[in-house]
Amino acid sequence: MNINNYIDHTLLKPSATQKEIKTLCDEAKEHRFYSVCVNGFYVPLAKELLTNSNVKVCAVVGFPLGAMTTEAKVFEAQKALEDGADEIDMVINIGMLKSKNYVNVYTDIRDVKVAIGAKTLKVILEISELSKNEIIKACQICLDAKADFIKTSTGFSKGGATLTAVKMIKKTVKDGAKIKASGGIRNLETVRKYIEAGVDRIGASAGVSIMEELAKKEQKK
Repeated sequence: MNINNYIDHTLLKPSATQKEIKTLCDEAKEHRFYSVCVNGFYVPLAKELLTNSNVKVCAVVGFPLGAMTTEAKVFEAQKALEDGADEIDMVINIGMLKSKNYVNVYTDIRDVKVAIGAKTLKVILEISELSKNEIIKACQICLDAKADFIKTSTGFSKGGATLTAVKMIKKTVKDGAKIKASGGIRNLETVRKYIEAGVDRIGASAGVSIMEELAKKEQKK
């Protein structure tokens, strides 16, 4: 299990500086993380810093609320790809889901997926805001809209990933979409539990400390 290959090394706080983004990218190259996950403004810088590496650039769209227009999300996603993003993490329209306006939720995701084509689309549900039935319904809509991944959380709401929700998502989507657990994942034990539960990617700002923890454990063997 190459844990580094699961990690989207993440820095999404609004106060993130250019220096911090450079550090993020240097760490991602050093530990060979799957990607860095950044806000759209920093996509060109991240792409430049990761030239000649295998680390991908992931950009968030409609982040962190998901409450902007579909047209705005489409533009944001297309601009991120133009600037060098390889993957898009978009936030679902939570209010429309809770209003049972499922057509709107579907078209919101579908239009972004159509706009980015073969590029990877991860749809963030924000599970801490949803009931069990709403999570299941959101997963079904994501499958219909051809999302590649379902992601648990932004990390900016009242709660992050939970094993219960991940297992529920896995049971609903089966092999129809991949799963990204994100929000509050800060140690090796938690990462391993999520991977065992069927997660394909881990969003974490604590990627370096997780890898350091892994290295210490391997030294003791």
